[in-house]
Amino acid sequence: MSDTSLSNPNSPNENASLTEWLDYMQQIHVSAIDMGLSRVLPVAEALGVVQSAKDDTYVFTVAGTNGKGSTTAVIAQMCQAAGYKTALYQSPHLSVFNERVRINGEMVSDQVLIAAFSKVEAARLQCELTLSFFEMTTLAALLIFAEADCDVWVLEVGLGGRLDVVNIIDPDMAVITNIAIDHVDWLGDNVEDIGAEKAGILRDDISLIYGAIEMPDSVQQAIDKHQTNCYQVGQDFSHRDIDAGTWQYSNAAVTMQLPRPALSLTNTANALSAVLASPLNIDTDAIEAALQTVKLAGRFDYREIDNRYWLFDVAHNEQGVEFLLAQLLPLWEQHVADQNTAEHADSAPATIKMLFSMLADKDIEKVVQRLTETGLPISEWFIAEIDYPRAASTEHLQGILVNHVDDAQVHEFERLQSATYAVRAVSQPQDLIVVCGSFHTIGEALSALDADNLS
Repeated sequence: MSDTSLSNPNSPNENASLTEWLDYMQQIHVSAIDMGLSRVLPVAEALGVVQSAKDDTYVFTVAGTNGKGSTTAVIAQMCQAAGYKTALYQSPHLSVFNERVRINGEMVSDQVLIAAFSKVEAARLQCELTLSFFEMTTLAALLIFAEADCDVWVLEVGLGGRLDVVNIIDPDMAVITNIAIDHVDWLGDNVEDIGAEKAGILRDDISLIYGAIEMPDSVQQAIDKHQTNCYQVGQDFSHRDIDAGTWQYSNAAVTMQLPRPALSLTNTANALSAVLASPLNIDTDAIEAALQTVKLAGRFDYREIDNRYWLFDVAHNEQGVEFLLAQLLPLWEQHVADQNTAEHADSAPATIKMLFSMLADKDIEKVVQRLTETGLPISEWFIAEIDYPRAASTEHLQGILVNHVDDAQVHEFERLQSATYAVRAVSQPQDLIVVCGSFHTIGEALSALDADNLS
């Protein structure tokens, strides 16, 4: 093997910080994304995490193109509200790595993570294998859940499904939120290939919640192969708005009027379907309590910060933008109505200011096209390159934007921190600042606001 970490290990010592561990794990493998389970399974077996997940543990695994974070958050909150010790694994994070690994809603500490990283590193070296950052950190999360003896594991797939490290764990309940074109370099450039990858989380005789009206043939073939009991939105369950504070969920067995959560109703309905189809004892009181408390930073995350209104959403592909716009249009109408009755009603009309950046391997053109053709009053765009290896350059972003908006509306900055400060400075109290395009865009904007003691 060519990786020098095997012949000359340079693992952080017992006094290393979480940052030192994260930096180290970024460097020990030849590529950031290396799909496949052949290297991961021996290390997982050495750690005992595969067997631990089978022992008195109920596992939800959630795959899909968009909505995985919201769906896993709602499932976990419902299980926790019902009294189950609940593990939640999500990725990526927005501000701190610890966000990825939670038990009963609380991020695990640096010390717990470091101890798990150390054990994964020892097992990796014992097996004489290299692992990517995502593989290392996911194994650490699973080890933490096993050692904490959690009742329920709620696992978000990172990329695809079939070859994602999360798929070393056999789920008791699978969820596929939706399937759209994304990550074409790894999953394929059509929904049939992508569907086959995501349906790789299925196992024989388990249940699947499928959260989209259209289903690729490849997913149906996987359902037939595994004799999966499939519950599909529009056929086996549905939801609808009632008013600003309530919504209705229905399946063949129940109709429930429930408090409206702060997250997407589509994803909430998928999560509720998974919980109801499971053997877990989760009653209406727990469901209602969970819906009133569940939240997830960066998912249609509407906040007032330092006398400015901000909306943070991690939409980073065409379908994600469709979800965003479906919720943004009614929010904007309500926002305008609120401002017309506020103390600055005589000021200039409220506008939307966009703080925007994306990764270069995303379809930036389609995202920008959807955002600009809605008729929303986006008066200015503030763009900058994200501090991430796959980031689109500011020049690339600008080149796409000027095909859709006037050049004078686009303001370029070297870093997103500067763009964040600039949009805050030029906006008015009645405006809405929308931040979207990537998890990294949201994370850097929030970090900038934190650094300036605004958030």
